[in-house]
Amino acid sequence: MEIIIGLLIIAVGAFCQSSSYVPINKIKSWSWESYWLIQGVFAWLVFPILGAMLAVPEGRSLWELYAAYPAESALTALFGVLWGVGGLTFGLSMRYLGVALGQSIALGTCAGLGTILTPLLLGRPGDLTTAVVAGVVVTLLGIAVIGVAGHMKSQSLSDEEKQAAVKDFNFTKGIAVALLAGFMSACFSIGLGFGEPLNFGDATADIYKTLPATFMVTLGGFLTNAVYCIYQNVRNKSFVDYGKGELWVNNLLFCALAGVLWYSQFFGLSLGKGFLTSSLALLTFSWCILMALNVVFSNVWGIILKEWKGCSKKTIAVLVAGILILILSSFLPEILK
Repeated sequence: MEIIIGLLIIAVGAFCQSSSYVPINKIKSWSWESYWLIQGVFAWLVFPILGAMLAVPEGRSLWELYAAYPAESALTALFGVLWGVGGLTFGLSMRYLGVALGQSIALGTCAGLGTILTPLLLGRPGDLTTAVVAGVVVTLLGIAVIGVAGHMKSQSLSDEEKQAAVKDFNFTKGIAVALLAGFMSACFSIGLGFGEPLNFGDATADIYKTLPATFMVTLGGFLTNAVYCIYQNVRNKSFVDYGKGELWVNNLLFCALAGVLWYSQFFGLSLGKGFLTSSLALLTFSWCILMALNVVFSNVWGIILKEWKGCSKKTIAVLVAGILILILSSFLPEILK
């Protein structure tokens, strides 16, 4: 029962993350770099630090924890900086492929590499049991099937239909950007791995133990994104966006909503892992579970947003098959262990 609860919590977080780009459509008259920076303040600073504070027992401090593990904290933040590059290119993958296919390819790459590379770089190759590797393979199979559906979509739609669904649709360019985004985004999982000591031991509840490390990763990612967004503000002379006082209430509200929805995936991952402690296979595979479920729910949103409108029944059937394979992959390590 605890394992089911843990998986459900991770699924809720994945659903929230896949929904986080919907509020952005409600932001008015701000350039991309302006709203991306402001939602990042909430997604990568405000909510992560609030979450990290849940892991701090009374009488102790978060900064005391980081000072006690300076090397681990620095490494965790460094991989966060690298993950930030993935975050920037992640947005481009959706620009060229749409929410459904863009997230599918990027998150699939991120899922596989994050799950495999983390234990290897931590010197724990034994964590990659047959059950875990099988789960990764099936996850990647599900991603590949969804990729096939995306290719079928690109071949079947007219240029006008492609533009109606995704304005800047470009399958070849989108695939290249999505693979790069996935590779760099896997650094989030690696950062969490190096940040495993960042908790107060038995004084921190299992469900909160990864939250201080999560904050260090998102802090690094925020630095990358902030530098790029401010550079774009200067280049595009879009600093004037911040002076539009009449828009702040609306835009701040939807940026905050996008931020909390995005952060929910890692808050849910931490809570969910607290219920998976009886299964080493699922703990090792938990990153892949989160990414797989992100793909599932992003494709649900893709259908809702009519990105698959006009596709044949065969294409939709292939898409659904890929989604079902991903759902199966979430349970596979526990079944095979």
